Amino acid sequence: MENKECKITHVNLFRVDQPLINPYKLSYNIFNSFEPLLVQIIDDEGNEGWGEQHISPGSSSETREGGWTFVKVLASLILNKKYYEAKYTISRLSRFSKVAATSMITAIEMLANNNSLSEKQPIKLKLLTAFSSEESFKIKDELDELLEKGFTTFKIKVGKDVKADLKKIALIQFHLKKRGTLRIDANRGYSKFDGSLFAKSINPESIELFEQPCNADDWDANTAVANVSNVPIMLDESICSLEDIKKASLIPGVGLCKLKLKRFLSVLELSNAIKYAHKLGLKVVIGDGLGSEINCWMEAKVAHDLLDNAGEYNGFIKIKPEAKILKNHLKFEKGYLTIKKDWYPEIDSKKLEKYTIFKETININNF
Repeated sequence: MENKECKITHVNLFRVDQPLINPYKLSYNIFNSFEPLLVQIIDDEGNEGWGEQHISPGSSSETREGGWTFVKVLASLILNKKYYEAKYTISRLSRFSKVAATSMITAIEMLANNNSLSEKQPIKLKLLTAFSSEESFKIKDELDELLEKGFTTFKIKVGKDVKADLKKIALIQFHLKKRGTLRIDANRGYSKFDGSLFAKSINPESIELFEQPCNADDWDANTAVANVSNVPIMLDESICSLEDIKKASLIPGVGLCKLKLKRFLSVLELSNAIKYAHKLGLKVVIGDGLGSEINCWMEAKVAHDLLDNAGEYNGFIKIKPEAKILKNHLKFEKGYLTIKKDWYPEIDSKKLEKYTIFKETININNF
C-alpha cells in the first residue's frame, strides 16, 4: 500500500494522561500516570494510522513540551505529501525530538500497512514484570503474588546504595528459590566505582543480566563495570543507533543490548537493528516499560518474529483498565501478552476524549 498515490490530508495530535494502577518507580523519576503523544494520520482515501510514544522526563534531553511543539510543526510539513515523502521529511528532522518523530513515522507505517503490523496472526509472548518491594517482609509476598500471576522474569531496580542493593538482591534470590530469573537495572544510577563494586560482588544465581550500570554517555565507566561483572551486562540508554550496537559488541562482558522502538524511529528500523545486533553476536531484549497499548503492540509484533525472551513491552498492564484507549484491549494472561488471530487495534473515541489533556488538529483546510 505504501506505493499508492495516497496523500496525507489530516493529522490529529493528542497528549493523553493515563493514570496507573500503582506508581512506577525508576531511579530518575516516579510515574503516577503515563502521558504519551498519540498521533492519528489520515489520507485522502480515508485510511488511518496511529502512532504513540512516551517522552520520559529525565531519560534524555527530550521534553514533553518540546515534543508536542515538534509534532505540531511536523504535522503541517507532511500535509499533502505521499507516505514516503512524509517519512523522509520526518526522518530528516528527527534529531530535534526522536521520540516524537517516532510517533509520527509509526503512524504512517500503520497507515501504509507495514508487513509486520498488517499480518494478523495470533501472538503469545512472555512478559517481564517490574518488582517494587524494598522491605524484607514484603519481598516474599510480592514474589509469590507475581509468580501466581504467571510471571517468571522480574526486573529489579538498583543504583542508589550498593550495600542496600546487594542486600535486597540477596533477599530476593533467597525467596525466589530458582523459580524464575532476575534482570537487574541500575538506570544509569551508579558511578564507575560503585557499579564495578556491585557487579563483582553480586551472586549470579538466577540473574540474566545487569542493565545500564552508569551514565549513557560514559562508555568508559560502563566498560569498566562490564570487565569485572559476574553477570552479562546489557546496555540500554547507551544504545540509540547501529553505531552504538557495534560499539557495544566490542566490549568484553557486554552480552546484550536493549532496544526500543522510540530510539529507532520505525518498526522497520527496529527490526533491522535487532538483526544487526544478532549478526554481531549480541542478544537483544526489546520493550519500553513506559509504553501504552499502541506502542506495546508494535514492539510485540517485532518481537514475535525475531526474539524468544521475555519482553519488556509491558506498560499496558500498568495502566488502570478504565484509562486504556483501545476498545479491544491487549490481553495479559498467566504471564503472557496474548493476541488473537485477526486482532487489530480499535480506538475508543470516548475514552480518548476523556483522557486527552491537549489536542491539535491539522488538515489541508487550515493551510
